[in-house]
Amino acid sequence: MNLTVDTFSVIFLTIVLGIATITDLRVHKIPNLLTFPAMAVALIYHCANRGLYGFSASAIGLVLGMAIFVIPYVMGGMGAGDAKLMGVVGAILGPEKLVVSSLFVAICGGIYALFIFSLNYKYTKYFINKTVFTIKHYILTRKIIKISSEYEYKKPELYYAIPIVVGTLFALLTYHFELNVFYFI
Repeated sequence: MNLTVDTFSVIFLTIVLGIATITDLRVHKIPNLLTFPAMAVALIYHCANRGLYGFSASAIGLVLGMAIFVIPYVMGGMGAGDAKLMGVVGAILGPEKLVVSSLFVAICGGIYALFIFSLNYKYTKYFINKTVFTIKHYILTRKIIKISSEYEYKKPELYYAIPIVVGTLFALLTYHFELNVFYFI
């Protein structure tokens, strides 16, 4: 199910991603007031342009986009707004283009997380030591213990709208220049 990425789609998606990034950086949330109307606009737009096919492709992209980030959301790695924003990306790009976009988002997210954790060396060192100790203890005793420390460091905050924007824009560039990214993988 392939949707056409036309000028309106690119401009609309860029505006939505820009607003999401700004609000994520300022208030640490991506508001429903942004994501839900964007989903509706994407569904209506594709339905108006391609009929039932456009609507169904957009709806599948929407569900798939949110489904991709359900597990990280449930595990506490990202917020629900991030998952809904990826749903907007899927609703605009469709399921086929969403796969490539998700790949770029994951790569950008990993690089971004490494960068943030490298800036927070004390927390990263504390987290690694705590994790290694917990794993060693579990292997030896088959019991999981909670490690408390007098040096509790604040967990660095990741604003995942940034990798979503960068990864999606990389994906849009590959479509614009007609690069086959699966060829390189």
